[in-house]
Amino acid sequence: MRKLLKKLTDAPGISGFEDGIRNVMIDEVKDHVDEIEVDNMGNMIATKKGKEGSKKVMLAAHMDEIGLLVRYIDKNGFIKFSKIGGINDQMLLNQEVTVYASKGEIIGVIGSKPPHRMKESERKKILGYEDMFIDIGAADKEEAEKMVAVGDPIIINQNFAELGTSLVKAKALDNRVGCAVLVEVMKQLESDATVYGVATVQEEVGLKGAKTSAFKLNPDMAIVLDVTISGDHPGIKEDEAPAKAGKGPVIVLADASGRGLITHPKVKELLTSVADEEKIPYQLEVSEGGTTDASVIHLTREGIPTGVISPASRYIHTPVSVVNVEDVENAVKLIVAVLKRI
Repeated sequence: MRKLLKKLTDAPGISGFEDGIRNVMIDEVKDHVDEIEVDNMGNMIATKKGKEGSKKVMLAAHMDEIGLLVRYIDKNGFIKFSKIGGINDQMLLNQEVTVYASKGEIIGVIGSKPPHRMKESERKKILGYEDMFIDIGAADKEEAEKMVAVGDPIIINQNFAELGTSLVKAKALDNRVGCAVLVEVMKQLESDATVYGVATVQEEVGLKGAKTSAFKLNPDMAIVLDVTISGDHPGIKEDEAPAKAGKGPVIVLADASGRGLITHPKVKELLTSVADEEKIPYQLEVSEGGTTDASVIHLTREGIPTGVISPASRYIHTPVSVVNVEDVENAVKLIVAVLKRI
C-alpha cells in the first residue's frame, strides 16, 4: 500500500489536467478488469463484469488534486497564478513548484515582498495569493514565455515520506487515497455484481466527472472513496471533527449538513453490518463541512443509493497531508467484503 500511495501521489494531476495520474491508474488495473474506457470528460471507467442480469455497482474516486494555473507573465518574467480548488493562501508562500509546460517540467518557487520591506500593518495581515508570484529564473517576459504559457498547470512539490510506523505524508492524499483503495479493490474483487471502478475528473472544482460518468453508467448502487478530516491534532475541537487517524475508515452518514449527501439507509446498513461481521474497525461521521462526488451521483437520473467510505486525513488540502495506512487497507477490506455480498 505504501508503494502504491507513493506512486499515485508522485503523479501530477490538478483538476482538468488528470492525464498523468490517469495513466498510472490504467497501468495499475488493466490486468485485473475486463474493460477500460476513457470517456469524453477524461474519467477512467474500469469494468469487471458480473453474472448476467446482476446488479451494477459504481465505485468512484476522484483523481484530481488542488493546484495552480499560470494566469499572467509580467515584464520581468515572474508568473502570477490562479488557484484551482480549495487552497488556503497561507500554505502557498515559499513553496517549490513544478510548472507542467508543453516543453517540459519547469521548477519555480513562490515568492513575495520580503518582510524587511513590509510596513507594520502589512506584517500583521495574512498574505493573499494575489500578492505572491512564481520565480522560474527567467530574465524577462520573453524568456519566460519560451519556458511556460498562460494556462499551464502548476503543482506544489512535496515528497512522499513515512511518519512513524503507520502514518505517511504526501501531496494529493486527497484523493490519491481513494484512488489507491479503488485500485486494490479492483485487483481483489470477487463479486456476482458488475463493478465499475471509476476514477473521476474535476471533483475539486464542481464534482464534474462524477456527474457525467454516473449518468452514463446508471448503476444500482454507488460507493464513493475519498478522505475526510482527521481531528486528532492541536487546534481543532473533537466535536468539530471527531474522526481520528488509525481508528478505521470513516463511513459518512451525511455531509455539508445534509445539503450534500444523506447516505441511503440500506447502504448504511450494508456497510456497517458487513464491517461488524468482518470485525473491520470503522467510524461514523455526520459532517457540516465539504462534500464529495456522492452529492451528484445520488441525484443522477431516478436516484442512485450511495454511500461514502473515507479514511481520515490530517492537514487536508495541503501538500503535507497525513494518513494512516492501516485505515486505507481496512477500507479496501470493507469494500471487498461488501461487494462479495451483492
